[in-house]
Amino acid sequence: MGVDDVHEETGGGVGVTTGSLARKLGISPTTLRSWDRRYGLGPASRVEGRHRRWTAEDVAMVHEMCRLTAQGVPPAEAARTAKAHATGTPDAPLPPALPSHAPDEETRRRCRGLARAAVRMDVRALHQQITAAIAAYGLIGAWEEVLTPALRLAGRRWESSEDRYVEVEHLLSWHISVALRESYARSALAVRDEPVDTRPALLACLPGEQHTLPLEALTAALAERGRPVLMLGGAVPAEAVEATVRRIGPAVVALWSQSRGTADLPLARHLAAIRWGVQGARTRSRVLLCGPGWGSHTGSGLPRPTGLRDAVRAVLAAGGADAGHRAAGTGGVAESA
Repeated sequence: MGVDDVHEETGGGVGVTTGSLARKLGISPTTLRSWDRRYGLGPASRVEGRHRRWTAEDVAMVHEMCRLTAQGVPPAEAARTAKAHATGTPDAPLPPALPSHAPDEETRRRCRGLARAAVRMDVRALHQQITAAIAAYGLIGAWEEVLTPALRLAGRRWESSEDRYVEVEHLLSWHISVALRESYARSALAVRDEPVDTRPALLACLPGEQHTLPLEALTAALAERGRPVLMLGGAVPAEAVEATVRRIGPAVVALWSQSRGTADLPLARHLAAIRWGVQGARTRSRVLLCGPGWGSHTGSGLPRPTGLRDAVRAVLAAGGADAGHRAAGTGGVAESA
């Protein structure tokens, strides 16, 4: 979303609400509020007792923040650059974006606290710290900045201690799963004034793949943005995934593979070739190859999101609303191309 989009939507300067801006940027309102509180990336003008409104200049600043953090720039540094960009103030050149970046002190503190709670097997502290991280960073930010690093830390301890910490990693994973499902339930099961008019996104682990946590994070993040999701879970048989595609005609199919042994490119291509919809207007689902197991399939021709944020954007960009398909349904009309 750019400055021109804001002017078009608001008539040239009234501004947009936090919820509207969050939906258009593909982030949560909590993340916007957190960036405002932590880095001062908020509306320049505020009216007491009224909802905050973001002007075109405010939106340009936040848009730059999203672009930089998506490239791996640390949030604090990205915020300084985004503000300088918005005001026209020259700033020092950014370092090259890295796949992972050094977290700030608060983030390191949260990771350490979460790891220590897991080692102590303090379930109350685990749940409190996980939910607090989601509230502070937003779901995607918490996954990237706190939860995934804490899981990696537990995994490294497990590998170097002769299975001493395997129970710690499992406990931490389970409580992260609980928090993600709670977030999903709050978003997906909320009463809505208007019916959702988009085809769902279908998420499934490939046959033999039991690592569901990343797809649970994607499920919760999409639900948070009002996107219908069908999450089938771990180790879904190929025929079950195909039957679901033919039955519901999803806009997107995200297939998770943690290891090369579960990556099944022929299945992915087969699903991508299934056509569904009314006669004369058939379409296909967009298939996303998610997870490190697809690393050897760089020339597959199918999109491979690089992380949770990228996967959310890919699903949201696919859309899926189609009145003709909704009216006719998809039962019995899907066919292989």
